Amino acid sequence: MNSKEIRKAFLDYFEKNDHKIMKSFPLIPSDPQLLFTVAGMVPFKPIFWGKVEPTYTKIATCQKCLRTNDIENVGRTARHQTFFEMLGNFSFGDYFKEGAIKFAWEFLTEVLKLPKEKLWVSVYLDDDDAYNIWKNVIGFPEEKIIRMGKEDNWWGPVGPSGPCGPCSEIYYDTGRTDLCSNPEKCTPEDDCGRYVEIWNLVFTEYYQDENGNLSPLPRKNIDTGAGLERITAAVQGVYDNFETDLFTPIINKIENIFNIKFRENEKTDVSIKVIADHSRAVSFLVSEGILPSNEGRGYVLRRILRRALRHGALLGKKEPFLNEVIEVVLNSYGDIYPEIIEKSSFIKNIVEAEEKRFLETLDKGTEKLINYINNSKEKKIDGRFAFELYDTYGFPLDITKEIAEEHGFKVDENDFNKQMELQRKRAREAAGEKEYTKMNPAFKFIGENLKSTKFTGYEKIEDESIILYLVKNEEIIESAKEGEEIIIISRNTPFYAEKGGQIGDTGIIKNDNFKFKVTNTKIINNEVIGHFGKILNGEVKTGDNISLYVDKQRRDSIRKNHTATHLLHKALRDILGNHVKQAGSLVTDEKLRFDFTHFEAVSKNDIKKIEKLVNEKILENIKIVTEIKKLDEAKSENVMALFEEKYGNQVRVVKISDFSAELCGGTHVSYTGEIGLFKITSETAVSAGVRRIEAITGIKSLEYLNNLEETLNTISEHLEAAQEIVVSRILNLLDTIKEQEKEIKKLQEKLTTQSIDVFNIKEINGINVYIKVFENVAQDVLRNVTDIAENKVKSGIIILFNKKDKKVNFIVKITKDLVGQYHAGNIAKNIAKELGGGGGGRPDFAQAGGKEPSKINGIINNIEKFLRG
Repeated sequence: MNSKEIRKAFLDYFEKNDHKIMKSFPLIPSDPQLLFTVAGMVPFKPIFWGKVEPTYTKIATCQKCLRTNDIENVGRTARHQTFFEMLGNFSFGDYFKEGAIKFAWEFLTEVLKLPKEKLWVSVYLDDDDAYNIWKNVIGFPEEKIIRMGKEDNWWGPVGPSGPCGPCSEIYYDTGRTDLCSNPEKCTPEDDCGRYVEIWNLVFTEYYQDENGNLSPLPRKNIDTGAGLERITAAVQGVYDNFETDLFTPIINKIENIFNIKFRENEKTDVSIKVIADHSRAVSFLVSEGILPSNEGRGYVLRRILRRALRHGALLGKKEPFLNEVIEVVLNSYGDIYPEIIEKSSFIKNIVEAEEKRFLETLDKGTEKLINYINNSKEKKIDGRFAFELYDTYGFPLDITKEIAEEHGFKVDENDFNKQMELQRKRAREAAGEKEYTKMNPAFKFIGENLKSTKFTGYEKIEDESIILYLVKNEEIIESAKEGEEIIIISRNTPFYAEKGGQIGDTGIIKNDNFKFKVTNTKIINNEVIGHFGKILNGEVKTGDNISLYVDKQRRDSIRKNHTATHLLHKALRDILGNHVKQAGSLVTDEKLRFDFTHFEAVSKNDIKKIEKLVNEKILENIKIVTEIKKLDEAKSENVMALFEEKYGNQVRVVKISDFSAELCGGTHVSYTGEIGLFKITSETAVSAGVRRIEAITGIKSLEYLNNLEETLNTISEHLEAAQEIVVSRILNLLDTIKEQEKEIKKLQEKLTTQSIDVFNIKEINGINVYIKVFENVAQDVLRNVTDIAENKVKSGIIILFNKKDKKVNFIVKITKDLVGQYHAGNIAKNIAKELGGGGGGRPDFAQAGGKEPSKINGIINNIEKFLRG
């Protein structure tokens, strides 16, 4: 059976046995404890926990998974993979140990036809139930049932806490007796590699908290996992996963690209395996919108991608190759996972951009590292040097470690980490954050005691409250007078505190005794809101009853821009693709700024489409609906969220009809029509794979258009042309200017050529040196004059200087008969050095320049010393 048939047979078998077959969940889990989906049970953790009631009590999946904890071993072993597929069947309070064991045995022996004599099983040391089921119900030979301890047969939680329990593992005997020191007595306990675990049946009946304490789950569950790669190897009778049909098409392509053969050289086999494995991982990670970066999931992607490229370089490739391999991955998996076909062009664009970027630094970094190794007396890479490679050349620590290990060296990782922390500290201080590394003690006290301020600003922009605390600098004070800058903390407030990209509100707080201008509103600690500002008049005291007035006009402008970011986010995904994700935002009363993941500049045509779609939704005047929901409920409804952010169990969902739904705590308009005209003012790059759009709404859009119209009117007046023909008039003028520039250049060349008869001629050792100084001559004209001069002088050294814009450039030309005696490039370097510049060239022709044209006469008078060396 091939891998596709095995995958289908598994799902078909469990469907016949009343399991709901579900598609693979994404590699990015909605689980804050995990970067990636590392096992088939991850999407069902809330059900295992007992927090969510299952819709189906029996489920089977073929789940995409990614693990990177053993990435250094990928390529060096037969079965380490980053990306893999996990076949799994799950029971939530339905069947338990006996059912799970029966299903696994029947599928392996009757569907896949694996020889029963090749199978072994293990159970947890104290799990008599599982032991007796295998022995008495299945009839499995007692001598092939092995009891193992917690390290082997207890499945801990996926993450720091979660469901867990004993497990029973099924092993396949590969028959590799050459791996055993004692083949006659070898069992799966020996861990020699002869026996391969192909299925793990986890009997999930406990919950483990972060302190390791166990408590029974509300119901007993089954979680099983069978790695498709390992199962396929067993069925196809090969020892190495890389020899299965899951990898052979990819490896065949690698063989063709590099003109090598798999299984002919142990060293190149490692590189072939790395590229084959990593090309799968890269394809699936990028298909889910993950982009290479220096942190989080993006760093894992960059690490995997660059490791593949490094191994490509070891096989002799100095130019991009990975997309050729990825093409085979897409063809192999496209019918199983159509999302990678839908995102194929996106995947290739991202890979190509990262590949080009890394190849530029790979040679430099590798050369520097090898030089270090060759000149080192110790078998150790200094942490400072490893950090220099990372910081200067973008050389990942993993690759430094891998190259070091190939030469028997180790890297001082502790020192590397110290250097990394020092750099972070320097960055914080450079950004002016030094003063904020410790919590303001007043804020700490208030946050711990008050916990939160009631925010009333969704419903109103004016409110009544009472002052609970006043803070000046780092002290809690009882009162303050006119002119003092303080922070007011009240019981409730309509002022929005800066959060989620939206700036804080401004306005006025007052009563009969004082007036306070709020210049900013921020969270000071926990959910306590502080009003920052200055007392305009009077005296303010703790316990005062106060009236709070938000600057309405400013708030309205902020609301317009914030709702516009939601429309923009959805429009970007609709026009550019679902890979677009928010990477940051800023909402002010002046403009909105939206950062998003995308691999290239947005075209002018797409900018127009995005603007048009947003403005269409504004004109529809859609009602904005906000709902408070449970986080799990919001996620299940496909609400957009930044899942790296921390959300409470209760979240606020902002819906714009069926067009957009996002988790958001900001303030918004009531109807989209309030936004007014939406206008994109710029689109730029932020970093690799991240773009930025800035836009305006409302009155700012009108001001923007008025300014454009005023500019157009000014141009129209100066050109003495109606606005509708301004563009054609400018184009005509540009054409005229170009023609005139050509004529000027021709005249300049003619006059310059005529003047070359008057050379300053120096005779040096019987050789004529022809020197001429020009002013404000175009460089291409100077080159043409050099060629004409060479035809005239027949034999000699020609040096032409050109003074322009307080600088000087020059050309050195050696006639053919003197090449060998003199070197134009060396002469140019010597002269340029004297002129405070640089340059060089070939033995017969060179160009250079400098910043000190006043030294030309001195060079001409002493030209002989510049001709040698």
